[in-house]
Amino acid sequence: MSDPTNGAAPPRKPVRWHIAVFLAPAVIVYTMVMIIPLFETLRLSVYGQPPDTEGNLIVDTVFVGLGNYATLFFDPRWAADFWNAFLNNLYFFFIHMVVQNPIGIAIAALLSMHRLRFRTFYRTAIFVPAMLSVVIIGFAWKLILSPLWGVSSTLLGAVGLGSFFQPWLGLESTALTTLSLISVWQFVGIPMMLIYAALLNIPDELLEAAECDGVTGISQFFKIKLPLILPTIGIISILTFVGNFNAFDLIYAVQGALAGPNFSTDLLGTFLYRTFFGQQLQLGDPNMGAAVATVMFLIILSGVSLYLFVIQRRITRYQF
Repeated sequence: MSDPTNGAAPPRKPVRWHIAVFLAPAVIVYTMVMIIPLFETLRLSVYGQPPDTEGNLIVDTVFVGLGNYATLFFDPRWAADFWNAFLNNLYFFFIHMVVQNPIGIAIAALLSMHRLRFRTFYRTAIFVPAMLSVVIIGFAWKLILSPLWGVSSTLLGAVGLGSFFQPWLGLESTALTTLSLISVWQFVGIPMMLIYAALLNIPDELLEAAECDGVTGISQFFKIKLPLILPTIGIISILTFVGNFNAFDLIYAVQGALAGPNFSTDLLGTFLYRTFFGQQLQLGDPNMGAAVATVMFLIILSGVSLYLFVIQRRITRYQF
């Protein structure tokens, strides 16, 4: 039989130019807002002012390579503040992981119960703080916890716990924990809604089969529902990590750029702000600020990569 194509080349697939046309606006905006500033930050971080022994004012910068990073990590004037902010950020993240996310999961499990009345009201009331401005939340809680005109001491006294009241935002030992719990109160609605949506997507057939096998109540949640929502819990965890290591606004709204008292609430975000723009007697240094921003980027990138290439794969293998 003869070849119907007579040896002609197969027809080429049409080039779908419309895909590039539709993607172009988003790619251009993302490049201008994210990619170019990122590379500019990396470029600034490898430049700095040369050492001057004559006391002259130096304006021009020179290429210093990794000198800014060496200064940040090992210079006593910079390293103490950097590591203090880093450890505070780890503690801030730890509080959110052990308090916010478990509470969000528990609330979502309660809201998914069909016999619970006023579920819509509870869901809305818990999620409302997440929609408010962080500045409003910080200012309101600063007034509530104020030892001078706050209502917290009066409320504790009304239930016989007035002796437990302290100026929590004014003590180095409690300020960071207090701010962490304020942040938990505001954003607990986000993991609640994500987990709630994941629980609603569980097929009813699985739950009915579990009930037929005698798995009900709390045991059904831990044996059936929890394994099925592990990917959502993983996403919540990495979102919490990224959000906490970018945290700045709540600390700035409540404690100011100096993150008092005595830098006990200092996070990498507030440390970056003071380094780049300066504060009071501290002059701003854009090059050192860019180095701090780059370190923050690498920390977040490492955490996200660990989740994507290690934790997520294990969760997928566990499910399938």
